[in-house]
Amino acid sequence: MKIDIYTHIAPPKYKSFVGKISPSIEDHLNRVHTLYNIEERFRVLDKFSDVRQVLTLAMTAASILEDNKIGVDLAKKANDEIAEIVLRYPDRFIAGIASSSLSSIDEAIKEIDRAIKELKLKGLQLFFPYGGKIWDIETFTPIFKKMCEVDLPIWIHPAIPINRRDYEKYFIDHVFGWPYESTVAMVHLVFQGVIEKFPNLKILIHHCGAMVPFFGERIKEAYNASKIIHGMDFEAKLSQHPIEYFKMFYTDTAIGGSTSGLMCGYNFFGSDHLLFGTDMPYDSEYGAKTIKLSIESIEKMPIDEEEKRKIFEFNAKKLLKIS
Repeated sequence: MKIDIYTHIAPPKYKSFVGKISPSIEDHLNRVHTLYNIEERFRVLDKFSDVRQVLTLAMTAASILEDNKIGVDLAKKANDEIAEIVLRYPDRFIAGIASSSLSSIDEAIKEIDRAIKELKLKGLQLFFPYGGKIWDIETFTPIFKKMCEVDLPIWIHPAIPINRRDYEKYFIDHVFGWPYESTVAMVHLVFQGVIEKFPNLKILIHHCGAMVPFFGERIKEAYNASKIIHGMDFEAKLSQHPIEYFKMFYTDTAIGGSTSGLMCGYNFFGSDHLLFGTDMPYDSEYGAKTIKLSIESIEKMPIDEEEKRKIFEFNAKKLLKIS
């Protein structure tokens, strides 16, 4: 089995409901039919009989769930429908991931509890930044505590900050913006002490660790130099060098099919923290191409077969607590 840890979906009933609130967002979703048309999605998956998907709500939710008036209700609708799809098609989808409005942390905790205990969803997806602003980490502490209690991961998906409208020009957001914003999220989680305070918290970063693996040595030396040359003691509240906390994240293989890129991520995170993920259905073949290339790029990695099986299957089963 190959478990695709990071795929996107816009469940059809949810998509229709969103369309009543924001027709422009539904128009955007309509461009990618395998986001909402389950039968079309199956036609793609039929080419990969051993792939099982983990479903996360499509990126467009970041524009909707921040609305104080409708966010809680929309999150419930999305979670209900994702859970229903997973239950109906267990041979295609191995798990679903919850969404939650963050307009009220108390309401968010209630919905996380419901989604995990009643709907049997297997984690939580958060967007960074949220509402165009960097997280107030202190405000999010109850969510981190809750996810440690239930011992399930947080999927972090990048979003566009309000002050970066240029991201939409030349497709900058998808190509370069997402990895940058994911990296910024990791930096805040490390230096605001979240990873140290919650060592059992499991956080999955999209796109093979974003910029961090490639700049691993730069991270080490830059923060050493910032202290010595500039007197910027970022490490004062951390008991280890920052690089050690960056290595505690989990990540996926969704970089379009580059074996050399995967080896960079593998060398930084190790095989235990690297999981097969494709970002389906965002490619020129509505999901088919990125699944094929991602599988091929992992199979070409110069590592032993047991490590490949970890990446394809065993790491996901361990994170999701699936036997």
